[in-house]
Amino acid sequence: MSFTVYLSGEIHTDWREQIANGARAAGLDILFTAPVTDHEASDAAGDHLGPESESFWRDHKSSKVNAIRTRTLIEKADLVVVRFGDKYKQWNAAFDAGFCAALGKPYITLHAEDIIHPLKEVDANAQAWATTPEQVVEILRYTLKA
Repeated sequence: MSFTVYLSGEIHTDWREQIANGARAAGLDILFTAPVTDHEASDAAGDHLGPESESFWRDHKSSKVNAIRTRTLIEKADLVVVRFGDKYKQWNAAFDAGFCAALGKPYITLHAEDIIHPLKEVDANAQAWATTPEQVVEILRYTLKA
């Protein structure tokens, strides 16, 4: 069986590479997709549509352009992994998890124990909560090879 897995959330660590490398080492047939992880490029996604005098409107345009990629890739995914890091609040990741829940799309949350409480609703709808990329790989291995 092959899978497409969308990797949503935190962009400041190498968790995506850890999951992809682990899946490759386990011989899993998985296509991984992700949002644009270059923060500056993501923030500038709508700049080609014209300048804005207020940052709200620049962010608004760029978020809509980014949503084209995000929504399309989430809809095409068999599974979504949503990573919440500890350095920043990933509101976009919470939105992606909510989008998955609304679509009935299975998702796994990936985060540390110290943020269980603020993510209780997000975790309640997830099919699994993991604390390490290795745990995610094991879920993927089980799902594809069991």
